[in-house]
Amino acid sequence: MRISIGSDHAGFEMKEKLEEHLRDLGHDVLDVGTHDGDSVDYPDLAAEVARSVAAGEAERGVLVCGSGIGVAIAANKIDGVRAANVTDPEMARMSRLHNDANIVTMGGRYLPEELAREIVDAFLETSFEGGRHQRRIDKITALERERS
Repeated sequence: MRISIGSDHAGFEMKEKLEEHLRDLGHDVLDVGTHDGDSVDYPDLAAEVARSVAAGEAERGVLVCGSGIGVAIAANKIDGVRAANVTDPEMARMSRLHNDANIVTMGGRYLPEELAREIVDAFLETSFEGGRHQRRIDKITALERERS
């Protein structure tokens, strides 16, 4: 699977560890940055990951900032993106099963490395359930069209 990954400075260390984990699992990883711990604006990196997922350049995305909240808000401004800020593997599974989330966001300041890996694994291993949930995804897509 091709995964787009990005972070701000607060999530940099976690992003680096997750990127290595994803590559070890055999995924093709598109790292959009940041590439060091210098201060950057999280909306820029979130938008880059979100655009790559929305355009089909990556199947899924992973974003990390201090809390995961800022990158989730920014990524969700891109049509076709359903970014979910999660704190445990069950939330990651549910974001895929019921919401067809295509980007997972996490807080680098709040999650231990092992838990972050478990979250990413659950997110990537879980498929969208479809069925009654598709109707709800269609309504989200309609909301995106209202903004245009």
